[in-house]
Amino acid sequence: MLDYQAPLRDMQFILEELAGLERIGELPGGEDASPDLVSAVLEEAGKFAAGVLAPLNPVGDRQGCRLEGERVVTPEGWQAAYDRFREAGWIGLSLPPEHGGQGLPKLASAPVWEMWFASNMAFAMLPQLNVGQTEALMIAASETQKATWLAKIVSGEWAATMNLTEPQAGSDLAATRMRAEPEPGGAYRLFGQKIFISYGEHELTPNIVHLVLARLPDAPPGVKGLSLFLVPKYLLDDQGEPGQRNDIRCIAIEHKMGIHGSPTCTLSYGDDGGALGYLVGKPHQGLATMFVMMNEARFNVGIQGVALGERAYQAALNYARERVQGRDIVTGEVGLPILAHPDVKRMLVSMRARLMAMRGLLYTAAGWFDLARHHPEAEVADKHRRYIDLLMPVAKGWCTEVGNDLCDEAIQVFGGMGFVEETGVAQLFRDARVTTIYEGTTGIQANDLLGRKILREDAATLRELIGDIRETATQLDAHATLGDLAQPLHDQATLLDATADWLLAHKADTAELYAGAVPLLHLLGIACGAWQMARLALAAEARRADGDDDYLAGLSELARFYMATQAPQAHAHTHTLRHAGGVLSRFPAAAL
Repeated sequence: MLDYQAPLRDMQFILEELAGLERIGELPGGEDASPDLVSAVLEEAGKFAAGVLAPLNPVGDRQGCRLEGERVVTPEGWQAAYDRFREAGWIGLSLPPEHGGQGLPKLASAPVWEMWFASNMAFAMLPQLNVGQTEALMIAASETQKATWLAKIVSGEWAATMNLTEPQAGSDLAATRMRAEPEPGGAYRLFGQKIFISYGEHELTPNIVHLVLARLPDAPPGVKGLSLFLVPKYLLDDQGEPGQRNDIRCIAIEHKMGIHGSPTCTLSYGDDGGALGYLVGKPHQGLATMFVMMNEARFNVGIQGVALGERAYQAALNYARERVQGRDIVTGEVGLPILAHPDVKRMLVSMRARLMAMRGLLYTAAGWFDLARHHPEAEVADKHRRYIDLLMPVAKGWCTEVGNDLCDEAIQVFGGMGFVEETGVAQLFRDARVTTIYEGTTGIQANDLLGRKILREDAATLRELIGDIRETATQLDAHATLGDLAQPLHDQATLLDATADWLLAHKADTAELYAGAVPLLHLLGIACGAWQMARLALAAEARRADGDDDYLAGLSELARFYMATQAPQAHAHTHTLRHAGGVLSRFPAAAL
């Protein structure tokens, strides 16, 4: 079994120095988020992750889930762990107090979710859905619906799902066929099938609340004709408790490459007269509301990328410290652990540098969520809302791609033992693979970045972001010990600026541009990573003024290593973006 210890020092440093925890705590409603309180929350979460969830991770992988009739059986220990998780109030950490949540900023919850995903991603996918569904219902549900459902969802007493995908409608939701027919009294009957529904059926909670996209009889074609419905597993009785079983059946669960402990269900609605559901929000506007839940999910999938990368890094580092093999390349000394080999050290330092870059970006983005929601100045709130919109594809797409790379590299550190299931590192590789796929593949994230986030607004927000990157580079110019980091960061800003110019100049070359969308996403991810690593080094050096510290010195060296190894890759992605699209658009499909 792979041990897991939450990287509390890294988390707290980034929260305080990069993401602006103190500033977030000054926002309306954030007064309780003092550094001391957040530190205590992180410490307790780390204990729960290491002591309760991590030991169940290999159990869930080995046992998986099984379908007995229409009943889904989850792995041993899942029920007890979920009960403890719910009773401790972890689900409501950043959810509204008026519905039973604790109301802490999103910034305070981001590292906690990293712990849940790192220790047991298959388990954590269940409570994650409650958070996303709460966000959607808070925006679109009626006051009666909120009063009926939200307290149970926020507490975790009832579970939640989102139902988008159908056999013929995966990434293309315009092909959705699920239909909803009005009933007397204002309810609806739903008919159809949904697939790939995480935790679509289980018995961990007495009820499951599904949010379902479906079409009304008068729906226009395409995504503009989708409405959103709340459809419970059990209808509520006069006391508001689960009563009669709704017309929803689980007819299959998927046998997957990874996340075996999470049941991925096919749900059939309306086999016996129609599943009773309730319209959420206005007719034909369901996708906009569902995107709220999807955006929450996409951010959390980005967190999964850094979480699984961290778990893989810890496993690889521990193995490299213990595994004795070969001789020192310089002295010839034998009996040393493989960490003494330069290439093994290279892999581990590279893993840690990319982890800190991702964590810096994601935690900073979590703070942007709080600023966008609560900052009293509309201009400040709007800026951070636009930054979230621009970089959400990067947070999801780039961070999961890098997370996969880290899990792959961890296997390389293990060598042959990494290919053996018993060591546990292979599970991380298998679990991580889905993160680049669900909630929108990397290609879809890249298309969104290019079309809706950059071209649609003529790169205005991107230019604003580049200005912030340049400001950090200017700080490095004047720094006594970090001046060597200035030019690499200036280069990243210049590269982004030139790329924006090129994209706008070739706006009409649709096929060529979209052929290079994924390299564009990687380019922006690497540049934002360089920005965060530069900020990390500046913060570390500022703290070192009070005394030298190996940890702080290491952060500055990590920034240098990132600039030396990762930042140059941005140039390669730029070249691909500019030159490969034309070749690809001309390449005959028949020649494949």
